Amino acid sequence: MNENISPKVQNQLAMLQQIQQQLQMVASQKSQFEIVVRESNKAIEELNDVADDAEVFMTVGSVIVQKDRDYVVTSLNERVELLEIRIKSLEKQEKAFQSKYEDLSAQIKAALEKQSPGAAI
Repeated sequence: MNENISPKVQNQLAMLQQIQQQLQMVASQKSQFEIVVRESNKAIEELNDVADDAEVFMTVGSVIVQKDRDYVVTSLNERVELLEIRIKSLEKQEKAFQSKYEDLSAQIKAALEKQSPGAAI
């Protein structure tokens, strides 16, 4: 079947695959960030239920250190804010890739229908 497809359409198919891979990568990153946001929000909830002077520990790299509860809550809130901004950015990228994917798919379909009228796709 490749012999019947024009080089232009073959190039468009390759671009479509790249866009699909980029879409998957963006969706994966977004999903990972959303998980971290949920975990951070759950940690904030738990910290709000403990006394202000309770011992709280936080991981810093591969080390666990004792920190003030308010410091940990503030740190987690800042992390959530940053991740939510990144998620919004990834959502914009995802929409742009989805739009490109749909446009390119339509172009390829039209080109294939032009090349072989009557063929089912």
